[in-house]
Amino acid sequence: MEKRVRPLDPVLLAAVIGLLAAGLFMVYSASSVWGEFVQGDAFYFLKRQLIFAGAGVLAMIFISKIDYWFWQRWSVVILLICFFLLVAVLIPGVGMVRGGARSWIGAGAFSIQPSEFMKLGMIIFLSHFLMQHHKRITSFRKGMLPALLFIFTAFGLIMLQPDLGTGTVMAGTCFVLLFVAGARIRHFIFLGALGVAGFAGLILSAPYRIQRITSFLDPWSDPLGAGFQIIQSLYAVGPGGLFGLGFGDSRQKYYYLPEPQTDFIFAILAEEAGFIGAGFVLILFGILLWRGIATALTAPDMFGSFLATGVCGMIFLQVLINIGVVTGLFPVTGITLPFLSYGGSSLTLMLVAIGILLNITRYRTNYHH
Repeated sequence: MEKRVRPLDPVLLAAVIGLLAAGLFMVYSASSVWGEFVQGDAFYFLKRQLIFAGAGVLAMIFISKIDYWFWQRWSVVILLICFFLLVAVLIPGVGMVRGGARSWIGAGAFSIQPSEFMKLGMIIFLSHFLMQHHKRITSFRKGMLPALLFIFTAFGLIMLQPDLGTGTVMAGTCFVLLFVAGARIRHFIFLGALGVAGFAGLILSAPYRIQRITSFLDPWSDPLGAGFQIIQSLYAVGPGGLFGLGFGDSRQKYYYLPEPQTDFIFAILAEEAGFIGAGFVLILFGILLWRGIATALTAPDMFGSFLATGVCGMIFLQVLINIGVVTGLFPVTGITLPFLSYGGSSLTLMLVAIGILLNITRYRTNYHH
């Protein structure tokens, strides 16, 4: 059946470009002091982020022109490639160790984080799987269990790095898709109980995770150790007030908040731009969510609907967790803020996902929604 092709959703595209622009400004402001100290160049991190953003935008534009059914045809191959990369990164000499985690493949600046791409690969595969088997999803053995085997295998490989934050986002996004597909609530209750037990085991198996939990509950119990990041983050958010200290005038980026251009960039944003600036960024994320949900509701088929839902779920789980960490609502997890945080794999992955979402908007069934 021939489908009518519409223009790309201009509101969705404008929200993404707005977030990307805000991210470039904040990466420079947050990293200038650290870049000058470690590289002798205040623009070091901005230059690299501009390269990532440029490549990501080109990829987004290119992928927005590829009919999203392409990803359905190649979903199994994409998932197998993602699994291969997750295994390869664990091999000594192949995977690179940074921050205590073996999460990178490549050399120096030209490296990728396979766990980031598994998030999107699993969304594509699961969207195809649920399209084919949505009638069985109410059955745990015939519907839920096969999907869970893929999800938990990927989660287990990510945890071997270890990378609890990325694994949590990947699994959480998949559960959103299973819920939307019609899985039974009692199955989620059962999985929730298993998840609580599993998380307790993961936390108890690593002393640094126990420290993160205790520091989250009472950061002042170890203000110079496990609680340091949360305290310094709150010291950034609080003084920002309504209008902020002004662009470039952050105090916490002066070696108080570790690497503020990555996981804690929202803290610097709140400090420099205040409630108004931080609120504006959250409004842009809200617009993105609104257009993403509209895309899922008006997609011409079930695969497109699941795919749009998965992309939205992935982005907004990361936003929720990152801002929750920055404001002291969640323990520190190492999750970046989409489109704003410094980082090549994360930024490129998000823009590729937006490219897929934009293509789905070209086939929406009701232009006015």
